[in-house]
Amino acid sequence: MGIFHVELKKVVDESYEIEIGFCLEDKLISDIQNGLVGSITKFAVITDSVVKDLYAVRILNKLINAGYHADLFVFDAGEVNKTRKTKELVEDAMLEKGYRRDCCIIAVGGGVVTDLAGFVAGTFGRGVPFINYATTLLAAADASIGGKTAVDTPLATNLIGLFNQPEKVYLDIATWKTLPVRQISSGLAETIKHACIASKEFFDYLNVHMSEIFHIDKSACEHIAKENCRIKYEVVMKDERENGLREVLNLGHTVGRAIETVSGYKLLHGEALSIGIVAEVKLAYKLGYMTEGQRDDVTALLKKADLPTAIPAYIDREYLVKKLYTDKKVKNGQLRFVIQNGIGDVVAFNEGVYATKIEEDVAREIIFDM
Repeated sequence: MGIFHVELKKVVDESYEIEIGFCLEDKLISDIQNGLVGSITKFAVITDSVVKDLYAVRILNKLINAGYHADLFVFDAGEVNKTRKTKELVEDAMLEKGYRRDCCIIAVGGGVVTDLAGFVAGTFGRGVPFINYATTLLAAADASIGGKTAVDTPLATNLIGLFNQPEKVYLDIATWKTLPVRQISSGLAETIKHACIASKEFFDYLNVHMSEIFHIDKSACEHIAKENCRIKYEVVMKDERENGLREVLNLGHTVGRAIETVSGYKLLHGEALSIGIVAEVKLAYKLGYMTEGQRDDVTALLKKADLPTAIPAYIDREYLVKKLYTDKKVKNGQLRFVIQNGIGDVVAFNEGVYATKIEEDVAREIIFDM
């Protein structure tokens, strides 16, 4: 018998740019022409049935007019379709069109599209480059930044996936003008979450400028896009693989993701997250980490963003409690929550530990009180 040592140490630079602006389609084409993805000339544009005619077809045509080979791969819109089956259908369609390892994927859409397309890119041909062209506030705030890609299953959300960094992210604020108001609100939930974990100043800004954001005011929207990127970057750069600090980005998600699933995705991600944040601030107040006024200020800002703050009557509370155990922060069968420390900070329970064990009875009490 013997041992053969396989030496695989390497340094990989996965840095990338996030470009924030208005009407960035031509900039995307220009960047590709200037070597963004090297000498690749074949592009798979992945989008959903809503974004297809709004933006994806235009980007596809610009690629073709620039002399590139490009095809459109479309799946039905909605979180309910962010599944392994959809991923399989997209992959099979790409294979049938002759796509192999010499291609690049361009994800055009919101968080569902960027999550699924990034996952496809990470496994197709054992990995091909991809670009995110985010068309929603929610994607700009959350899904297109940080490299987390995944699909959902009937048992849990986002537990099947991988970390995969894009070549570049484009946050096209002009696309927000075609979003329904409900989608703007949904994106604001992740934005408010960022303020809650990292910046009281940003929290106050959102309180003052909420109307401008809903009217897609250039200055206000550029500011929140930059702040979302800054806050998330400062967390992700310190903990890319979610070994500790990155858990703070899951503030409100323990209850929020469970509600989203139990609702059968009647609630948008941000709507479910909003309810999850309210549950979390109630818990933070109960544990002594927030004042009554701070708890109420967070709830009031969520309402100002036209977000729900109570669990819908059609949701079975007991089933919801059981669903909490599918959260990715659960360890050894124990519920764990990220807890706010006032507004603009989170509680560090030990060095590098930002979630704490919460007994089921405590979680149940909070949920049944909503």
